Amino acid sequence: MSLPVPPRAQTRPHRFTRHGITIEDPWAWLKDAGYPDVTDKDVLAYLEAENAYFEAVMAPLKPLTDRINAEMRARIKEDEETVPQKDGDWLYWTGFDLGGQYRKWWRRPVAGGPDELLLDEPALAQGKEYFRLGAFAVSNDGTKLAYAIDDSGAERFEIRVKDIVTGEHLPDVIPGMLSDIVWTADDAGFLYGLANKEWRTDNARFHRLGTDPADDVELYHEDDEGYRVAVSETSDRKWIMIATGDHVTSEVRLLPANDPFAAPIMVAPRLAGREYDVDAHGDTLFIHTNDTDPMWRLVTAPISAPGEWTELIAPSPSFYMTGVECYRDFFVVEGREDGLDQIAIHRYDAPTQGRRIAFPEESYTAGLGDNPEYDQTVLRLGYESMVTPGTVYDYDVAADELTVLKVQEIPSGYDGTKYRTERLKIAARDGTMVPVSIVFPADFPKDGSRPLYLYSYGAYGHAIAPGFSTGRLSLLDRGFAYAIAHIRGGDDLGQQWYRDGKLEKRTNTFNDFVDVAKGLIAQGWTSAGRIAIAGRSAGGELMGAVVNSDPELWGAVIADVPFVDVLNTMLDETLPLTPGEWPEWGNPIIDKAAFELIHSYSPYDQVKPQAYPPLFISGGLNDPRVTYWEPAKWGAKLRATKTDDNVLLLKTNMGAGHGGKSGRFDSLYEAAEEHAFVLWQLGVEQ
Repeated sequence: MSLPVPPRAQTRPHRFTRHGITIEDPWAWLKDAGYPDVTDKDVLAYLEAENAYFEAVMAPLKPLTDRINAEMRARIKEDEETVPQKDGDWLYWTGFDLGGQYRKWWRRPVAGGPDELLLDEPALAQGKEYFRLGAFAVSNDGTKLAYAIDDSGAERFEIRVKDIVTGEHLPDVIPGMLSDIVWTADDAGFLYGLANKEWRTDNARFHRLGTDPADDVELYHEDDEGYRVAVSETSDRKWIMIATGDHVTSEVRLLPANDPFAAPIMVAPRLAGREYDVDAHGDTLFIHTNDTDPMWRLVTAPISAPGEWTELIAPSPSFYMTGVECYRDFFVVEGREDGLDQIAIHRYDAPTQGRRIAFPEESYTAGLGDNPEYDQTVLRLGYESMVTPGTVYDYDVAADELTVLKVQEIPSGYDGTKYRTERLKIAARDGTMVPVSIVFPADFPKDGSRPLYLYSYGAYGHAIAPGFSTGRLSLLDRGFAYAIAHIRGGDDLGQQWYRDGKLEKRTNTFNDFVDVAKGLIAQGWTSAGRIAIAGRSAGGELMGAVVNSDPELWGAVIADVPFVDVLNTMLDETLPLTPGEWPEWGNPIIDKAAFELIHSYSPYDQVKPQAYPPLFISGGLNDPRVTYWEPAKWGAKLRATKTDDNVLLLKTNMGAGHGGKSGRFDSLYEAAEEHAFVLWQLGVEQ
């Protein structure tokens, strides 16, 4: 189809010099000087022009988009409910009404009685372009609810408090919050954290119900601008934890839940490069830490002497320990072996002899669900694979038995025998074997003729699980294979796997992705130019890097809220995330080597005159994580520089943030648009 003429952003001379290196950035003006308020008429006019171009290009594809959207929606149980879970005297669950964009929060007495509506998200979201519920915390006595909402996408939440008994809201309203909420034992108030002007949580505060939030007491303040403060509680709810840290270092303090003004107990002072988290059982702390090994270990310490660590479970070369939770009669160790989730039950009287829960498939993802009670004898678990819909289990710890409570319902029907999944390993250029999870139609021919959709992330030690997706079926049913590349930069195979994709090793992430694609081509899964690739946020940085390095491999690219202006962002310490990101990327302000390395791969900086594949780029005007000007500048530079006629779309959500549109069906439609773009560009369907 013929395309309209795309907009072109004007260029304005702008340059800066750092470490003796001069950088030209003629699209720097797209960053509104008044951010986070975006009022510059030229900036807004350009974003609106790109949005109009997006709508014009996508208009002929609307029948296809609507068709895919209808398929996706038909696979969703519209009045979906979670399985009720007991917490004290109540059973809690959430559910959607038919056609509802947002969920409702419910409970009923364990002893029997009527359902109670705790929170009505659809009512709160009424008339709003964006709505997101953040923290949600019911008081210990079950009479009050403190919750937080964001109605712009800027992630500046407002706390409200509801009297559940009367249904009325209390006058307590706290704007600018960015944290969890933890009630004190007497329910007189709660702990939370405020975002400062740079959108960083550098504090933990106590609010007493009925008092002016301006008088709230700051219990802790963090002076290191790269650290963030979080509040939580131990499983037995006897201790409130104030944790602070960055991507590589952590520090935890304990407060008695019945006395938040007591002198805090420091578990262990910060030590650069050491991370740990804490739970408690009786008078003993269970400390999960990477102090001696990137596969982590479990140590214990008496609360009276929290720095005296005794090893309980040593690090394993094959088992990556990701977390520990304590219950009254046992504790649970979660982790991954060869990238696959494991859950092990340990008795306190034989703590090193864990019993793993057995799961039926060779490739899957599983983990603890909502288990709010300390005296838990049956654990709620979640399980799924690339061919198995989400399944909720109850696991009887004493009997070692799994009971299926719920299997994700797909109203339009689902036949798992139509699909296959495999776990591959493909060699990267340095010989490292990279795991790949792949799902495909049962009759898929490995002759290079079929299209393939390749997804990855590869940053912050975040693993992408091989889970189930109903939206993905629209691609599989059109002959695609769908693969997840578990590249370095995530922690799929352990923390060292993460470390091998950050800082000076960052380019391993990009190379792994390209080499996985080439390996899939070599094995006949697809061919060059028949691969659609996708990533969001730091995964969008990955997209930007690989379209610069190997553009001929890709037939379509989806880059959602892409972190592509890496050098400029890491040089701007006033941005919300930048100081806390230096342990991930390096600090180019003070380190010339970091400056040169980031500049060498920063997707925006490395755009060059060459043919680029078709690109679908999205951003959010209110996004505090990847600011709107990153995708905008990247798109503008690509338009002015690339030598091809392939389509480039830039869509900016003018009323949303990092996650795109918030309603479940609005979000679904955005996914359908991306699928339609891929099908169009790969010549599968128009």
